[in-house]
Amino acid sequence: MKMAPQYLTIMIIFLSISSCLARVEPKPSLARHKSQITPNQTKTEIETQAQTRNKTMAYIESSCQGTRYPDLCMRSLASFAKYSTVVGPDHLAHIALSVSLVKALQTRGYLLKVVKEIEEINKGSEPGLAYLTMQDCEKQISDSVDQLSQAIKELRRVNKGTIIDDKMLWHISNVETWVSTALTDASYCVQSFPGHRMSKRTATIKSKAQNVAEVTSNGLALFHKYAARYKAAAAARAAKRP
Repeated sequence: MKMAPQYLTIMIIFLSISSCLARVEPKPSLARHKSQITPNQTKTEIETQAQTRNKTMAYIESSCQGTRYPDLCMRSLASFAKYSTVVGPDHLAHIALSVSLVKALQTRGYLLKVVKEIEEINKGSEPGLAYLTMQDCEKQISDSVDQLSQAIKELRRVNKGTIIDDKMLWHISNVETWVSTALTDASYCVQSFPGHRMSKRTATIKSKAQNVAEVTSNGLALFHKYAARYKAAAAARAAKRP
C-alpha cells in the first residue's frame, strides 16, 4: 500500500513531534520541569523560562482534567511545556490532534509491516482469520489517519476565522465529525481483538490501536472545549434575533 505524497510530508513533520514525546516522563508534575540552562542565559532569563514552563504545564494539567484519559493526556502533551508555550485552547487542541495523527501514522506503519510479513509467510496459501483481521484493522487505522489529517486542516480554517457565523460553525462541525470518525475507526480495530489471551504481536497491535483511540478521544474533548465558546457565542447571537 503506497502512501500518498501529502502523508509523507505529514509524517516528516509529525514524527519530529513523536521524537519529542518519547522523552516525556511517566507522571508529569510542575516540580519536574527544571530549567534548561545554557551558558549565556542570565538568572532572570532562566527564572522567566521556568515560570513560563510551569504556567504551560499547569494549563495542560487543568485542561486534561476534562478528558476521559487525563493521565495519558498529560503524558502526551507535557513535553511541549519544556520546549514551547501553549498559547490557548486552539493551540492545545491542535497539538492534541497532531499527537493523535502521529500515533495513528506509527500504528499504521506497524500494521503494514505485520501484514506484509504474514503475506510472505503464507504466500500461495489461503489467508487465515488473523491475517484478515489485521488487514481490516490496518484499513481502519488508515481511515483514522485520513480523518485526522482532514480535521487538522479544518481546524486551521477555524483558527483563521474572525467572525462567528454559519461558515465557522460548519468548519467546527467538520472537525468534530472527522475526529469522531477517527475515534470510531480506531475503536473498531481494538474491538477486532476481543479477550486477553492472544499472541504477543496481536497484543501489541491491540495496545497500539487502543492508544490511538485514547489520545484521539482526548483530542476530541480538548477541541470540544475550544469550540464551546464559539457555539455559546453563536447561540447568544441567535437568541437576540427578533
